[in-house]
Amino acid sequence: MKKIIYSMLLCGLVFAGCKDITTEDPSKITYFVDFEILGDKTFLVEKGEAFVDPGVIAKEGDVDVTANVKVENNVNTNELGVYKVTYSAINVDGFPASASRTVVVYNPAVSVDISGAYTVSAGSHRLAITSGAQVAYSGYPVNIVKTAPGIFYVSDFFGGYYAVRAGYGSSYAMTGYISLNEDNTIDLLSSLVNGWGDSLDDLADATYDPATETVAWGAKYVASYSFNVILNK
Repeated sequence: MKKIIYSMLLCGLVFAGCKDITTEDPSKITYFVDFEILGDKTFLVEKGEAFVDPGVIAKEGDVDVTANVKVENNVNTNELGVYKVTYSAINVDGFPASASRTVVVYNPAVSVDISGAYTVSAGSHRLAITSGAQVAYSGYPVNIVKTAPGIFYVSDFFGGYYAVRAGYGSSYAMTGYISLNEDNTIDLLSSLVNGWGDSLDDLADATYDPATETVAWGAKYVASYSFNVILNK
């Protein structure tokens, strides 16, 4: 990938020229570092197993600059989770570039798949923790997507309360990842609402009922609210 930087200096005015017009065009091409990620971009690792990073090949134009790549790796294979390995480099003109690999640490003993298109069901409500006031809501869509055995992406822990009900849009959905345990309890792995740049405090009483294919949780947020969401297919 390249970026062209150019400047042109003209002597003269728009409507009144000058006798000697000189033009400089010191155009310059700068190449950003391109990364070729070796192996899978989403890498699955069983809990407790070692993760060996396959690495990248980095080029600046036709020049191999792999030796200059900085790697940030926070993968902990003793903890279930979704991690990022980030590769970054700066080219000769000082322009940064980066790429990343997702590493998912999972429990192979979990075979239940709770992925699917769900609807927020009656009984769901937002609870104001201090006052106890409740706002009931239902009918909004939530998608759960399988990433690895027992690891799932959730499209909105709020159950559409802000994104759909309040009309704020998709940036105000609380997205993230959960892990399903062998006893069908659910743990929060990560969460983020882009619109406000923060995350959940906790995910309480989160479970999956295989008999009814119901997922339920209490998503606690900013120490003030609990979004008690019931999901059915």
